[in-house]
Amino acid sequence: MQTNRRTFLAGAGIGTGIGAGLAGSAASATIIPGPVAPDFGPMPGQALLSRNENPYGPAPSAIRAIRRSASFGCYYADRGLRHLQDMIAARHNVRSEQVVVGSGSTEILCAIALAWGREGAILCPDLFWDTTVVYGERQGVKSIRVPLAADMNVDLAAMQAALTDEVSLIQICNPNNPTGVLIPAADLRAFSKAIKNTATLLVDEAYNELTDNPADNTMINLVREGADVIVCRTFSKIYGMAGMRVGYAITSEENADRIRGYLMSFGGNVSGVAAAMASYDDTEFLDRSRAMVIEGREMIMAAVKEAGLTALPSQTNFVYVEVPDADAVQTAMRERGILIRGAYGPWTRYSRVSTGKLEDVARYAEALPQVIESMRT
Repeated sequence: MQTNRRTFLAGAGIGTGIGAGLAGSAASATIIPGPVAPDFGPMPGQALLSRNENPYGPAPSAIRAIRRSASFGCYYADRGLRHLQDMIAARHNVRSEQVVVGSGSTEILCAIALAWGREGAILCPDLFWDTTVVYGERQGVKSIRVPLAADMNVDLAAMQAALTDEVSLIQICNPNNPTGVLIPAADLRAFSKAIKNTATLLVDEAYNELTDNPADNTMINLVREGADVIVCRTFSKIYGMAGMRVGYAITSEENADRIRGYLMSFGGNVSGVAAAMASYDDTEFLDRSRAMVIEGREMIMAAVKEAGLTALPSQTNFVYVEVPDADAVQTAMRERGILIRGAYGPWTRYSRVSTGKLEDVARYAEALPQVIESMRT
């Protein structure tokens, strides 16, 4: 749904509650014209396939909760935050004190980078969603980066070989971003046992719910077993709440307390927490979202084949496509109103495209063979 300020206020029922209290005042009689373009999301005519968002969310259950919670925005969200922590803890059979909720998983990952970075280096792959590690580096944290394996998966053996007493944290994104490749659960569990008591293992599972078997692919069972593991999740992806900023970590009580000491926000976002609580168990919406993602992935893979290209196997809502020149493909797509990612550092021959709305994916699928053909001639 695209909207502007005027239509949003009208749809939110501004004539009731606080809005009704302002009726008759000069302020309420003034109509402020909305901007030509929407304040959020893609510009008109753009196919936004660069951000790994779920444009089919938030769930209807979440939107209803957002509307109900808006008038409570004057209050801090601490009571709702505890309720959400309890819900997450109950699902995963851990104590509520083992759950940390933050402003998106980004805030939590940044807090971990600072907290553990004070004690030693962060060991990580050289290609993954490293924004939070970079944040730590800017605050003086050291990182040790390990090349990917030949198949573009995280090289666990090489990471284990690079582990020294200097390392305090090992950070992995599974499935990985931007590659979309999933580390087999058995391999990651074996890796965790091999590094036991050496460093804390942080697994960013932002895309876990989009994998073929989320329950088998998670490392939360290691937390329950008492391993020194932190698992991060988010409501930004399958839940379609990227702009609502709600994420969480599950770990030991000791680690959870340590993380909370480095959080930068206070008490959570009332509407975001309300939406998270309302949609957390909304299986109908989650199943529909997953089906849309899978359909979009299949459309992208079909276009990749038609263009004579290859792509890495994806367990996420994006695909990493091998192309002649990622930046050139990005530019050519932008000229057609299609936004995708360019090269990630030296990986200039890989182009990441998100699933997005199916009609937008269809535009990419139609354009890709044309763009590649023009680059070959």
